[in-house]
Amino acid sequence: MAGLYVHIPFCTSRCIYCGFYSTTLSSLQNRYIDAVCREMTMREKVNLTTIYIGGGTPSTLSKENLDKLFLYINKVYGLSSSMIEGEKAIEITMECNPDDVCKPDFYLPPQVNRVSMGAQTFSDDRLRLLHRRHNSEEIRTAVSLLRHKGIRNISIDLMFGFPDETLEDWTSDLEEALKLNVEHISAYSLMYEKGTPLYRMREEGKVKEISDDLSLQMYDALIDRLEAAGYEHYEISNFAKKGFRSKHNSSYWQQIPYIGIGAAAHSYDLKTRQWNVADIQSYIKGIEAGKRPFEKEVIDDDTRYDDIITTALRTKEGIDLKSLSLPYREYLLKQAENYITRHLLKIEGDKLSLTRKGIYISDSIMSDLMHV
Repeated sequence: MAGLYVHIPFCTSRCIYCGFYSTTLSSLQNRYIDAVCREMTMREKVNLTTIYIGGGTPSTLSKENLDKLFLYINKVYGLSSSMIEGEKAIEITMECNPDDVCKPDFYLPPQVNRVSMGAQTFSDDRLRLLHRRHNSEEIRTAVSLLRHKGIRNISIDLMFGFPDETLEDWTSDLEEALKLNVEHISAYSLMYEKGTPLYRMREEGKVKEISDDLSLQMYDALIDRLEAAGYEHYEISNFAKKGFRSKHNSSYWQQIPYIGIGAAAHSYDLKTRQWNVADIQSYIKGIEAGKRPFEKEVIDDDTRYDDIITTALRTKEGIDLKSLSLPYREYLLKQAENYITRHLLKIEGDKLSLTRKGIYISDSIMSDLMHV
């Protein structure tokens, strides 16, 4: 059993903050999809628990290429009617841009039952700053159009911490998001990743990062407002209505195997971690030659323990102490002792988890709990 992730790296234009692998070489779309389909035939055949088509911008693919992609997913992994229809259907997510959804020729494969959209903000000025292709009204229109297409599981991404953004600006974004009544909301602080245009803008003094205090106030407002609206805060950056947690993303946090297909895609089988080359032309040439271009890391016990610290601890449930061998469990509890005393970590039954106060310094806590 495993989740399937397919990376679609194509973007019409690049956002200034994005550190993910993407390309604007749309002329390679047909060859790339052929390579992705061929890679699927080269990989291990497993029973799928979830499917996630991410990117990049999968919604820029043509109808023909999207149909071909799902034809091969079905051909290789076998999607029975019960897997794509009815109450027991597996979660099949596709990332979409709001402006693509609003186009007259927008195509959503019938197998897709969950859509994730990068809304980011309802401020047109901030959307322009990010070089996003959509405007705020297209976010609202896209949600409405997806509902008409029968999608009953919609997730949107939001960002906070823009240069010059105020707490009032952020709470306004939250209220606009809640009006959409979507099932899932992911929210992230704007990051200045080295190598991105946004990072260079900050270094050149063209934009100024907000203070840590204001960022924490915004995160507080996020938790308070979404929980008051009935969303469960089930992972540091993720909120869901009851029954609508992201099953695919949860597999990353729960040590469930996943297969990554496409350039820069990662795979995990509990014993090894693999990642395909992050270059579309090298990826295509390798697959066309019958050899998948990837690197591999064998996971030892210490690495597996560290992985659990940096994934499971992000979740509401936290780390299941019973899942650890006695030496690692004893090591973890010893390292956690100080944080438990300071009410930054808590133990409930056999679960060790972050308190709300602990979330604010979660990176530091995780670093101290890791095996060094």
